[in-house]
Amino acid sequence: MSFKSRGGGFVVELPSRSFVSKKWTLLLCISCFCAGMLFTSRLWTEPETKDLTRTTGTEDGQLKLVLDGCDPSIKNVKREPKDVLGEVSKTHNAIQTLDKTISNLEMELAAARATQESILNGAPTSDNLKLAESTKKRKYLMVVGINTAFSSRKRRDSVRATWLPQGEKRKRLEEEKGIIARFVIGHSATSGGILDRAIEAEDRKHGDFLRLDHVEGYLELSAKTKIYFATAVALWDADFYVKVDDDVHVNIATLGTTLARHRSKPRVYIGCMKSGPVLAQKGVRYHEPEYWKFGEEGNKYFRHATGQLYAISKDLATYVSINRHVLHKYANEDVSLGAWFIGLDVVHIDDRRLCCGTPPDCEWKAQAGNVCVASFDWSCSGICKSSERIKEVHRRCGEGENALWSATF
Repeated sequence: MSFKSRGGGFVVELPSRSFVSKKWTLLLCISCFCAGMLFTSRLWTEPETKDLTRTTGTEDGQLKLVLDGCDPSIKNVKREPKDVLGEVSKTHNAIQTLDKTISNLEMELAAARATQESILNGAPTSDNLKLAESTKKRKYLMVVGINTAFSSRKRRDSVRATWLPQGEKRKRLEEEKGIIARFVIGHSATSGGILDRAIEAEDRKHGDFLRLDHVEGYLELSAKTKIYFATAVALWDADFYVKVDDDVHVNIATLGTTLARHRSKPRVYIGCMKSGPVLAQKGVRYHEPEYWKFGEEGNKYFRHATGQLYAISKDLATYVSINRHVLHKYANEDVSLGAWFIGLDVVHIDDRRLCCGTPPDCEWKAQAGNVCVASFDWSCSGICKSSERIKEVHRRCGEGENALWSATF
């Protein structure tokens, strides 16, 4: 280092070696900085690339699983259109089975609620309630309700003397064949009056009545039908519920065999289907006050079973029981029942053996091996003078007692 005087001042001169050293130092720093940046950039870029590759591979795998039908075990398999249709068909069948199961469970729940409601509302009498408690676990083939009136004592006795077993045979019919048969009747307008006492005395003798929480009357047959089904469903668990008039001849074994063929149908309505005229004229028998609902005068009713004898399955009887408060009643009971099933998924069975004529009609058919289920006269809507003639009909058209006890349902 040297000091020189220049214009009265001093200038310090550094050695040239020191000046070069600083340049190289600065250059070296810049080089190190650039090298560090380059190294750092490569260090961070590589992991990001690997992660990106890994993520993309995962997404491709997931996409491939979706395209392969979400089954990791199936690889490189191209699905044929038939396979796809088969899978869709299986799924559709599974859904239908599930819907049917749910529907059955809902119906059973509704039936249980209807039974509880009937009991709480007093629909079955106390004697019927005891009967229900003792037989509620038993499954029957059918319940036959024989519609009768206070004035029909002779008709009831003629039925007891012909096609309806009595005493121990009736109990055997229930236990061995699973068939319940009862005369169905309500109460008089004067509760506890002479008419009711007469029925009670008759019931104590024969024990074959089903008493309803219903006031008897000819114009109340539609209401009686609803209450009958509701009460019968609450008391007995059966496949079928039958209604028959007390002036009709019935072959019970043939009836049971006929109904047993339709056990697989959950909602079945069996009878002699007809479509009679809607009678608008007042004062005539079977006059329909609500004729205007069926269109112009002269129109006919929809198809429905004739009222002498018909049968419905348990699901339909339960439906009537559940909805009895809102089901509309027409003047004629058979029309009312048919109307309740319009719009429902119901199988209508038209079986003409349920409406044979009295001899010689039913006799000829029996001789030909085609025994009738029921016989009556159309002109009387039952057997004319049935209390006098039903024994003759039974002798000539009856299936025979052995047919009942040897039958299997």
